[in-house]
Amino acid sequence: MAQQDQPALAGKVALVTGGARGLGAASALGLAREGASVVVSDLRADEGQVVVDAILNEGGKAVFIAHDVTKEDQWEAAVAKAEDEFGALHILVNNAGVAPAGEYIEDLKLEDYKRVTEIDMDSVFLGCKHGIRTIKKYTTKEAADGAIINISSVMGIVGFPRNADYNAAKGGVRIMTKVAALECAELGYGIRVNSIHPGFIDTALVRDAVEEGTKRPDAVFQSSNEMIDMLVMAHPLGKLGDPRDIGDAVVFLASSRSGFVTGTELVVDGGYTIQ
Repeated sequence: MAQQDQPALAGKVALVTGGARGLGAASALGLAREGASVVVSDLRADEGQVVVDAILNEGGKAVFIAHDVTKEDQWEAAVAKAEDEFGALHILVNNAGVAPAGEYIEDLKLEDYKRVTEIDMDSVFLGCKHGIRTIKKYTTKEAADGAIINISSVMGIVGFPRNADYNAAKGGVRIMTKVAALECAELGYGIRVNSIHPGFIDTALVRDAVEEGTKRPDAVFQSSNEMIDMLVMAHPLGKLGDPRDIGDAVVFLASSRSGFVTGTELVVDGGYTIQ
């Protein structure tokens, strides 16, 4: 809990997609520690319930919903869940995503490209659409305490080989964030929209992608440890990020501490993109 008289997000309601593990779990826990009631959304029900139970055990409020972020009707159900359980929605964290197919453009199958962009970018469009429609009911232009936080990546800023699908999706999220921020400001909704661009964070998603990469017949690295060492060296701070680094950034962008911040990208990458 923050060392202050009142938690920064007391009375707020948040929805976090992909909240069962990794960056989503860290975001959900961070928001709850600052007083928000949290809807944890994921397809992994067992792991999602573990996150909910952790929040409840710390005295917070949370509920889980099974949610395929590529389905519009399930987005409608997710935002309704927040309203039904907690009476409002003020904060949306579009975090759900998958790793790239790992092929050069000339070898990348169209169906694999579409799968990555559907989950990593189209879902953010649906989240912004239904998030804006719902959050605007509970904030004002003067309060500006509605927040949509889209988890992009450093790969939404710089290129990376064998990453065309993921780069395209995360770059799309970056620009879509700016459009949504402009529209919310123009319409006076009091919703700030920002993106976060993590470097390589020590999560199951990254570890699994590294493991798969070393199994390829044309793999550059023969072991996952060797590839992890390369990724560590690519960050000037000399380490991978911790999921809580992103959770803390989410809390900042969700709270009044960032009340004059909208349409920007918050890069949390250990210096990866400054080289």
